[in-house]
Amino acid sequence: MTNFKTILLATGIGLLALSCTNDDQPTYKPPTSPSPPVGEVVGSAGLWVTNGAQTKLLSKQEDLEIIDNVETSYPSITIDPGQRFQEIEGFGAALTGSSAFLINRMDNAPKNALLSDLFHPENGIGISYLRMTIGASDFSLSNFTYNDMPAGEEDPDLINFSIAEDEKHVVPVFKSILQIAPDMRIMGSPWSAPAWMKANQSLNGGNLRPRWYDVYAEYFVKYIEAYAAHGIVIDAITPQNEPLHEAGYPTMRMEAPVQAEFIKNSLGPTFEENNISTKIIAYDHNFDRPDYPIYIYEDAEASRYVDGAAFHAYAGDVSAMSTVHTAFPDKNLYFTEISGGEWATSFEDNLMWNTKNITMGATRNWSKNVVFWNLALDENYGPTNNGCQDCRGVVTITSSNQIEKNVEYYAIGQFSKFVRPGAYRIGSTNFESNTGLSNVAFENLDGSKVLVILNESSSTRNFSVIIEGNSFSAQIDPRAVASIVWE
Repeated sequence: MTNFKTILLATGIGLLALSCTNDDQPTYKPPTSPSPPVGEVVGSAGLWVTNGAQTKLLSKQEDLEIIDNVETSYPSITIDPGQRFQEIEGFGAALTGSSAFLINRMDNAPKNALLSDLFHPENGIGISYLRMTIGASDFSLSNFTYNDMPAGEEDPDLINFSIAEDEKHVVPVFKSILQIAPDMRIMGSPWSAPAWMKANQSLNGGNLRPRWYDVYAEYFVKYIEAYAAHGIVIDAITPQNEPLHEAGYPTMRMEAPVQAEFIKNSLGPTFEENNISTKIIAYDHNFDRPDYPIYIYEDAEASRYVDGAAFHAYAGDVSAMSTVHTAFPDKNLYFTEISGGEWATSFEDNLMWNTKNITMGATRNWSKNVVFWNLALDENYGPTNNGCQDCRGVVTITSSNQIEKNVEYYAIGQFSKFVRPGAYRIGSTNFESNTGLSNVAFENLDGSKVLVILNESSSTRNFSVIIEGNSFSAQIDPRAVASIVWE
């Protein structure tokens, strides 16, 4: 007779328990799975999920129970609301001329439904931050600035300044948006100064002539005041979009020493003289040149007018934002552009990349906002103005007024719907790297907490979250993003 014994056998799929009984016949049992912690229920948390398979698209799931037990065998993190980082100003996209044209031409019913889906915090995703182009960009219906002159003519007093082109589509759409989201933050960025102010006398490429620095500063003042006359507040401007890029559409070269000179001797003093409170944000280009804003900050006279720096994600790594923060922790950081397009069509891959590198990545690296590129484009990736021919909007508006919500809509929505302006990023530890899980946490002004979890792995993951002596546990789909909200 054989005594009872247990032998663990290693197999190709893990460990199996072998029990030998008195008749020596083995029976195999799977290993015991970790179980969730058990305790008294003290609250609940809401859960919304978007997965790569698109079976859940910002879909509300069953509420999670918050219990008074913090012991768990699941992978876990700890939330620390006492540890505060940057204040969040909002999440959104750019209302380009092309986007405004497409929205403005829609019939009222579908237009109102779209604007609700985009901007209402309860019925939609609650976009709270918009970027706009000061004059034309590569996504406008034509080339223009607010002070164009015939070749060979100048207008040093800006007598011919006008935002008439914007009043056709951009201004009306802004007004409709503000009826839904009156506290919308708006950032303006120029692609080019008027051609007569530039050395090459063209909107495409070239440099701003130093003799026009003061006049160009007045141009910004007139732009801010013209929008204010429509009840539209411009919260921030950048002196130049992508100042290290020149192309066959409106662009303008502005190296760091030039931008520093323009800010400290013209733009900053002119704003001060005219009581303009609009923030000046430097750089507004890719992650690969953190030295650019650092150069401006090292110029004390320029730096005193500058609120912070803005970044795009077409080159370099998001960690550049933390590099700048470490060097100048008193300056703010903003993420202002990335576009999806037909060069990357996988919903799942785009959801993972955008969450890891942009919405989660930028906020984990001190950004106060996250702004994608075109809010809306048509089914032909336009209208374009000699720029990108296959960029994708956050939504697609077809010629028959049909709306397609693209992956960017859900990537933004997993944050913008729940993390409201005025929230602070708060402390959260990291999951072990082998789980494929990452996270970022926030606390809203009303005291509610938001945790966004990304699961990059191809397996369903269980996890636990510990906060202030309590915990909750959940399961997240493979290749998915989950937003969890609790009081």
